Amino acid sequence: MQDLAGKKALVTGAARGIGAAIAVELARRGADVAITYKNSVDRADEVVRTIQGLGRRALAAQADSADAQAVSRSIDIAADQLGGLDILVNNAGVLHYGPLAEMPTELIDELLAVNVRATVLATKAAIPLLSDGGRIVSVGSCLAERVAIANVVVYSMSKSALLSFTRGLARELGPRGITVNLVHPGPTDTDMNPAEAEGAEGLRAQMALGRFGAVEDVAKSVAFLVGPAGRHITGTGLTIDGGMNA
Repeated sequence: MQDLAGKKALVTGAARGIGAAIAVELARRGADVAITYKNSVDRADEVVRTIQGLGRRALAAQADSADAQAVSRSIDIAADQLGGLDILVNNAGVLHYGPLAEMPTELIDELLAVNVRATVLATKAAIPLLSDGGRIVSVGSCLAERVAIANVVVYSMSKSALLSFTRGLARELGPRGITVNLVHPGPTDTDMNPAEAEGAEGLRAQMALGRFGAVEDVAKSVAFLVGPAGRHITGTGLTIDGGMNA
């Protein structure tokens, strides 16, 4: 399927995990793809080679999502080198957990800077560059609407902020035909949340399907939203959590 042929996409935080899977899936469907990464240059280069192996243009820009200037600069780099921008996927995120009373201020600041501010600033920088009819998708969490586990207060808050951001921005950009949506992954087997980590069995017990998701489950959902089939979907979230919030 080449339903994204000719499109130009940027996926933030895509050197590994869900972001890498999204970048490769968009390329598989015909898009040229830029990614950002913080430190994992080798893994970012691997994603770039994979995309190029699919016959698409690709580039990786180093950008710490906690750095406001780096976030905005990465948008300009992607649009300049790809020759425009049709799709923005705000994937970069961090996870810190623990009781609120014990959480260091610097970890709270990082959660808000990466999970909230970076999404806002990347989108702000992308809006003038996005083609009419473009797509914006942010990666939220199934914990944004229902906090089903303890010790994730600030993380959940950071992801729930994206709900209002998405709904409001969908109103702003609707006249240009630009859709704005969220995906809400549940427990997904990644470096950040391994399926065999301590506590994973407790998460599986809460899920209707009883298993962790794969990164490809999220990637294909994002590809649906940014493709032609998602043209009339905006201002909403798609939960991909194996029934954890059912």
